[in-house]
Amino acid sequence: MGQVVSREELVNIREQARQRGRMVVFTNGCFDLLHRGHVRYLGQAKALGDILVVGLNSDDSVRRLKGPERPLNAQEDRAQVLAALEVVDYVCIFDEQTPAQLIEAVVPDVLVKGGDYRADEIVGRDTVQAAGGQVVVVEELAGFSTQDIIERIRQKYC
Repeated sequence: MGQVVSREELVNIREQARQRGRMVVFTNGCFDLLHRGHVRYLGQAKALGDILVVGLNSDDSVRRLKGPERPLNAQEDRAQVLAALEVVDYVCIFDEQTPAQLIEAVVPDVLVKGGDYRADEIVGRDTVQAAGGQVVVVEELAGFSTQDIIERIRQKYC
């Protein structure tokens, strides 16, 4: 089971991983309603290295990105659910609009985003590539999104 850690703890964990020659993979997102697409995506990310770190948008960050009705689940709840997944080693909540500062602090070996992004759009790409790391875009699982789930709930129950 993974752990929810602070940015400072994560920087120390990263340094220890570097000293041991372990590959750190980083991804980020809101993960408001965990679904099959998320699970598949996180599994693909974990397969690219030894340690999977998930940067999790804080509640305030999600509201700025998705609007006042989101998130549906509080950041601590979202963090604990993610940390309970076998493939996730560490979860770190960030409050900024993007994970750029967290990526600059951690400098992962691999930066992963879903197929709804192009490589040149990925925040932190320059930081990771300048350090010799790689950026990977994994294919989305079609038909699975938090917004789709929210819409199905609204149609069925509202």
